[in-house]
Amino acid sequence: MIDKTSLWIVIILLGLGSFGLRFVFTGLVGDRPLPPWLLRHLRYTAVAVLPGLVAPLVVWPAATGGALDAPRMIAALVTLAAGYFLRNVILAIVLGALTLYGGLAVFG
Repeated sequence: MIDKTSLWIVIILLGLGSFGLRFVFTGLVGDRPLPPWLLRHLRYTAVAVLPGLVAPLVVWPAATGGALDAPRMIAALVTLAAGYFLRNVILAIVLGALTLYGGLAVFG
């Protein structure tokens, strides 16, 4: 068990670090135009972060105790295919969700 002083030091330092990262973009750079090369790289941030958040939920789902299962894998593949071919994020998410619910109803 961690003592209260160490815990509060960690909480305060993490809060200051988080505030500092946000302040750099909003406080220091917020009123100036960003260079085109930086805007080009920032455009891919969501595309890079979202798969990193979703992949563990597909490969090691908590609902199955970490075991890979067919409904989640099929739903992930349908979502990827829909996103790639249709180029519509909302439609890809809806098709993936419908596939997951349908797969869970069929496979249990």
